[in-house]
Amino acid sequence: MRIVIAGSSGYLGKPLMQALEGLGEGHDLVRLVRHRPDEENEILWDPYRGPLDPQILDGVDAVVNLCGVNVGGQRWNAAYKKRIETSRVIPTKVLAEAVAAAKVPVMVNASAAGWYGDRADVEVDESTPAAADFLGRLSLKWESATAPAEESGARVVRLRTGHVLGPDSLLLDRFVPFWKWFLGGRFGSGRQYLPWISLRDWVGAAVTAIEDDSIHGPVNMVGPNPATNREFTKALGAAVHRPTPWIIPGWAVKIVAGEAATEILRGAKIKPGVLQAHGYEYQDETLFEALRYALHD
Repeated sequence: MRIVIAGSSGYLGKPLMQALEGLGEGHDLVRLVRHRPDEENEILWDPYRGPLDPQILDGVDAVVNLCGVNVGGQRWNAAYKKRIETSRVIPTKVLAEAVAAAKVPVMVNASAAGWYGDRADVEVDESTPAAADFLGRLSLKWESATAPAEESGARVVRLRTGHVLGPDSLLLDRFVPFWKWFLGGRFGSGRQYLPWISLRDWVGAAVTAIEDDSIHGPVNMVGPNPATNREFTKALGAAVHRPTPWIIPGWAVKIVAGEAATEILRGAKIKPGVLQAHGYEYQDETLFEALRYALHD
């Protein structure tokens, strides 16, 4: 397959590129980059300056879009929330229109588990409507931006990704030092769900989504066994061999993280319905397994 990837230099893009290159199935990979191209497989683009020339996608079998600034990159304010949105919606719209014009048969686009918002103990799957909070509305706009590709007849897959646990994970880089200093504890009540998936399972599931013609629409990129924040706290403590006795009040988290605290104070019990229906075999079925892998234990 000839595959064009946007966002290939990110935390998810790099291992996905490596996995596709290592399959030995003749994948021809092209990277859309926003810096001066340094390699033969790189093509310069700037989605904020206008449409992508459809000729760039001539003969392409699939387009993968992983663009978007990190939701937890800094404290949220109006300007950063706007940046979070534009960095996702605009590149998606530009690529979807180019996919439609070039008649590319497959588009695999990033999305987020934030689609579901706070659902307490209610299990949700890919058929559940978007939440009405910021992340839910953002995810709806993000996924809706793929419409031109879908309307042209392309098979569109939208990857609703939870917290990805792997080496150099931003979430773990922030938490592990506190746990190692015996400061680990649950956030708020600890009953809120924290959608997770190991990095290697995210990559494996993404490759499956690219190659399996029967997969389309939203795909929940989460592990098979949902975990609460309390369970995450204990599992991370076990992984780093530390007790986790503390309770960190929700108000304290909000003081430090602001509105971005919703990422760890609210969550949903998400079922990976599509992956399970297609028989995806997880390498890390439990949160503890994912953490051991992420921490090289």
